Amino acid sequence: MTFVVTDVCIACKYTDCVEVCPVDCFYEGENMLVIHPDECIDCGVCEPECPIEAIVPDIDPRAEKFLALNREYSGKWPVITKVKPALPGAESMKDKKNKLEEDFSPNPGTGD
Repeated sequence: MTFVVTDVCIACKYTDCVEVCPVDCFYEGENMLVIHPDECIDCGVCEPECPIEAIVPDIDPRAEKFLALNREYSGKWPVITKVKPALPGAESMKDKKNKLEEDFSPNPGTGD
């Protein structure tokens, strides 16, 4: 089992989760984070750290659609292990629907 970042993270990118990860399996895109499913050790410490509940276990029905996205972009984006400020407007974007279709950026973030 692994944990998965869902589209709730898009355009918010809170990074509280990355600092608690013992195996540094978070990767940073321009406007979201992903978890490398082969590196995640299923410890679960990241899930309660996300203030907008964007991280779910892969057995959660919400995760199915995002497991492949996490796998693909964790192979393309840089690792992130340090907390950074959330994106401007994150609070207003947290409940927006259809973020994957309308707001997702495939561009990498800066990482650490």
